[in-house]
Amino acid sequence: MTELAKQDEPCCKNAENYEMCARFVKAFEIIGKKWNGLIISSLCDTKAMRFRDLAHAVGACSDRVLVERLRELEADGIVKRSKDAEKKIVLYTLTPKGAKLKPVFNQVHIWADKWSKKTTCI
Repeated sequence: MTELAKQDEPCCKNAENYEMCARFVKAFEIIGKKWNGLIISSLCDTKAMRFRDLAHAVGACSDRVLVERLRELEADGIVKRSKDAEKKIVLYTLTPKGAKLKPVFNQVHIWADKWSKKTTCI
């Protein structure tokens, strides 16, 4: 089996031992942390976003916490921060690792549409 194929294999094949799998726990620490899911989901829908656009998309999150979460996601290799020297703006995008979460978030949206209480989407 190739190294790439091994990466697509679940790290814990025995459902009874998921709590023992450090990679599974780490994944949920990243995507389950407050605001991270909304940040990642917002970036899944665009090529790149300015901070103010992300702040608007995740409106209830304070700027201070948004900066903190973006730095954490950058450190985890999910988000990339880059400066456009010509326009003098900072842009946030998903890294290739972060882009691999797109199908996961699409499925969460489908699940939420089907099973969550009916609320109005913005």
